[in-house]
Amino acid sequence: MALRNLLVAAAIAAFASPASAAVLVVGNSSARMCYEAADAPTLPTASDLARCNSALADDALTSADIVATRVNRGIVLLRRHRVDDALADFDVAMRIDPNEPEAYLNKAIALLGLQRNDQALQLFDSAIAHNTRRPDLAYFGRAIANETLGNIRAAYDDYRQASVIRPGWRDPQIELTRFRVAGR
Repeated sequence: MALRNLLVAAAIAAFASPASAAVLVVGNSSARMCYEAADAPTLPTASDLARCNSALADDALTSADIVATRVNRGIVLLRRHRVDDALADFDVAMRIDPNEPEAYLNKAIALLGLQRNDQALQLFDSAIAHNTRRPDLAYFGRAIANETLGNIRAAYDDYRQASVIRPGWRDPQIELTRFRVAGR
């Protein structure tokens, strides 16, 4: 149980800053400001959340921008510890566009924080299958989910893949030091 808590704490720290996988919205609008808040290394403010809400309420957004803004607002909500609201936004984004990988990735991150690792694992798989723009995060999150579920070999492989994708990222490299590879 202590290892599981440590892994979940590591996941939350790794995913909390910088932002998870925001979806770019172009232009000069509330939707763009919502994207910038989701993508910023600082914690989002209540004003940032208000911009996201405004974008969804007021802007004449395309379907793609609605999906992007739902993902981005979900990230803002998640980083403000409003997990249930964030999950709802990710679900709406997935319903509108079932191929939006960042919705799967961010929902998986949220579920990992809730220790709903079976569900998170499936969503990390979907994010990878849909070509997430942050495969390093997807493999790292999937590694944590696999490890907490007892899938040690899969966890090792995923930590290695995260490290290969983003060689300068220390978190997967640190996790790999806990493994001992033995020949058969």
